[in-house]
Amino acid sequence: MKRLIVFDLDGTLAPSKSAIDAEMAKLLDDLLDVAQIAVISGGGFPQFEKQFLAGLPHDDRLARLSLLPTCGTRFMRYADGGWHQLYAENFTDGEKVRIEKAIDDAVERTGCKAETTWGPAVEDRGSQITYSALGQQAPIEAKAVWDPDFAKRKKIKAILDITLPDYGVAMGGMTSIDVTKAGIDKAYGIYKLRDILHVPIDDMIFIGDALFPGGNDHPACSTGVDCIPVVDPEHTKPAIRAIVSCLGSR
Repeated sequence: MKRLIVFDLDGTLAPSKSAIDAEMAKLLDDLLDVAQIAVISGGGFPQFEKQFLAGLPHDDRLARLSLLPTCGTRFMRYADGGWHQLYAENFTDGEKVRIEKAIDDAVERTGCKAETTWGPAVEDRGSQITYSALGQQAPIEAKAVWDPDFAKRKKIKAILDITLPDYGVAMGGMTSIDVTKAGIDKAYGIYKLRDILHVPIDDMIFIGDALFPGGNDHPACSTGVDCIPVVDPEHTKPAIRAIVSCLGSR
C-alpha cells in the first residue's frame, strides 16, 4: 500500500517561486490525513517556508511531513514545535568558486546570457549552486517565454557536464540549472526517505514536472519509485484527489 507521496515543488505544487494556492493547500491537508508527504525541490528552506509551509495548517500532522530542500541535499523534519535539519551536504568555499566560474563561462560560451535580469542569476544555497537565467526575482511571465523547450539550458548543461564532471548538473523550474555534489540528487533524497522513515520505495509515489531526461526530477526514476509526470499544479490536483480517494477508501 502506498504510504508516502513525494512531490517536487516548483511547477508541481505551485508556479515557480510562488505560494501554493488555497485549493492545493486543502488537497495537501486532505492528503496528510491518509498518507505521509515529502517535498524534494531545488529551492532552499526559506523558499519552502514561503511557498509551501505558509499555506498549510500548523498542527501535529506536520510530523507526517518531510522536507528535502536543494534537491535532497538537506533533510528537514518537524518535532517539538519546530523544523530540525537531519543532514546537509554542503559545498566548501573552494567548490563554490569553481562552480560559479564554470556557470559564468558556460553561459558566455553558449551566448545564452539574458539581456534583462531581475536580481542575481547565481545563488549559493549552501549545498547547491543554482543558476536562474533571468535572476532570482524574475516575474513568471518573463520566465515562461525565455526557455520553454529547455533548448538554451540544454546547451549550458552540456558544457557544465564536461567542465564539472564530478558534480551533478540538472535543469529545473522554468529558467534554472542546479549544481549539487555528485550523486546528491532526487534519487539520493528518495533513498534517504526510505532509510530515515523506514518506508519501502514500493510504498512511495513521486510526482514531478521535470521527469524527462536531464530534468531535476528524472533521477527519482532510477530508484524504481512509481512516478507520475505532471505539467503544472493544475495537473497535479486531480492526481492528489485520486490518491486521497484511493487511500481513504482502504
